[in-house]
Amino acid sequence: MDDEDSLLPLQAASVNYRIAVGPDTGKKVFALQTLPAKDEQHYGQLAQINGFSLHAGVFADSHQTDKLERLCRYISRPALSEQRLSLTDSGKVRYQLKTPYQDGTTHVFFTPLDFIGKLAALVPVPRLNLTRFYGVFAPNAKVRAEVTASQRGKNSPRLAEHLKDSDKPYHARSMSWAQRLKRVFNIDITVCEACEKTNVKIITCITDPAVIHKILAHLDKQTLLEAKNDSLMPPLRAPPATASFSDYIIQRDFDFGA
Repeated sequence: MDDEDSLLPLQAASVNYRIAVGPDTGKKVFALQTLPAKDEQHYGQLAQINGFSLHAGVFADSHQTDKLERLCRYISRPALSEQRLSLTDSGKVRYQLKTPYQDGTTHVFFTPLDFIGKLAALVPVPRLNLTRFYGVFAPNAKVRAEVTASQRGKNSPRLAEHLKDSDKPYHARSMSWAQRLKRVFNIDITVCEACEKTNVKIITCITDPAVIHKILAHLDKQTLLEAKNDSLMPPLRAPPATASFSDYIIQRDFDFGA
């Protein structure tokens, strides 16, 4: 089975709170309910439909920097908290929820093997976008250009003049890796570090191991030659100290009987 396909049953079991591996595969995960259940009227702005849930109780305006920082910290938090993770006397993995569920669940229990399966379900699938847009923010939405700051998409007012005299259809192109590095990490790879000139372009991408080893060996050889040339230079030292006889007189004959 392909690696990507093998993650699908783990992800499905994790979302449905089912046991994915082991002799109890398909059964519900054991949960501990210590609080009374809440009804929909007292749980906040939460909507659930077709297996998806949307919580609209947390929002922040553009000028509320403290709320934006708190929201960013929440988004960038790790998937699990080690402080709320522990082992029971029977060898079960116990995880305490930060916020109780609607039915009053505060703790969930897993077998060690099933817990590893839950962790594997959190691993992002390679070559798959983790951020997906729906509705008016979808890539092919007709009004996407009207509700986004960049005005990208179909019927974009920025491209109206460009496409006026053109018969070619518009195809939105994503940012290049150089643009992404510049935007996210403020690293501009188009600027040469040696001469500080711009418009540096990637000539080729070398993937052959033999060629890579040859280039690295050549660079190591150049480094050794430069170090050897530096070692041939005589060591720097101060000029030799010369004795000065102008400050005292040497007497060769002494009259000790005087």
